[in-house]
Amino acid sequence: MLPESTNGTSGGGLAVPMAWLRAEFTADDLLRAGCLVAPGTLEYRAGRQTLALTIHLCADADTSSGAWTAGSIDEWMSRTAYDHPWPQWVRERLAARGRTDRESPDLAMARETWRLLEATQVRAADLCGLPSAGATPTVDEADQVWLPAWKLGLPLGHLALHLYGAGG
Repeated sequence: MLPESTNGTSGGGLAVPMAWLRAEFTADDLLRAGCLVAPGTLEYRAGRQTLALTIHLCADADTSSGAWTAGSIDEWMSRTAYDHPWPQWVRERLAARGRTDRESPDLAMARETWRLLEATQVRAADLCGLPSAGATPTVDEADQVWLPAWKLGLPLGHLALHLYGAGG
């Protein structure tokens, strides 16, 4: 039976964003393993989407295997690190992918995820004044600010990766 609707990007079949779905599944798996926040919460969703976007944009556009290695984890950790300019990196990678793969359903999902991560504002503890690595940070949980969802998801994703690396 033929599908009722196609958009012509997958040889006449349905355009399924398999690379994006693989990245989202991996991010979900890592966050669940870390047991950092309850699944279904806004914090969890921000972490999952931020980590999925990182995983997807780190992968080569032609990657078809769902396998990931210690090298993959290391790259994802370096991209989500506190001192890495993550939003600029995302914009650059999305622009580069857009030049080579305009019609990809994976790229459409990545762009929409980035749009939502920037547009969704969450109220969370102010982490912007934390000292860099090496110093012991003190966070006043009562001092809260509105910030884009990716600013909450990025440290959550990084911590999940760190916990996975420590346990694996």
